[in-house]
Amino acid sequence: MMGPVMDQAWIAARIPHQGSMCLLSEVVSWSEDDIVCFADSHQLPDNPLRAAGRLGVANAIEYAAQAMAVHGALLAGDAAPARAGYLTSVRELSWHCRQLDGLAAPLRIHAERLSGSPVNAMYRFTLHAGERLLVSGRLGVVLDADALAGKRNS
Repeated sequence: MMGPVMDQAWIAARIPHQGSMCLLSEVVSWSEDDIVCFADSHQLPDNPLRAAGRLGVANAIEYAAQAMAVHGALLAGDAAPARAGYLTSVRELSWHCRQLDGLAAPLRIHAERLSGSPVNAMYRFTLHAGERLLVSGRLGVVLDADALAGKRNS
């Protein structure tokens, strides 16, 4: 499903990450199976994930997780409120750089949904700067922590 480009304000209205913690700049395409987002927040000196003035490559996981959260929100539809979620697994990570800061090109985050339900999912992701592959891996995520907690309490 292709539609208009969805900017950071649109993204922030649909995920729990707010202010400078909303790392994604835009969604450029999505379907039932995948999403492609761009981000330029890795270039900002006040990026909240920086430590000792650097933005290490491990932060790619957060960029990918936010893309997955946006994908979950898109699949849930506009009427659904932003839902809190969390990562459950990180697998098959492959690092191709040490830091994300210092890269002039925007980050392109591609997340492909491998399996899941409205509550949890498994995704494969890649992070690129231009044509350069920076990180790839798989992430398990709970998309709706409240729904999962409700099932446990039932």
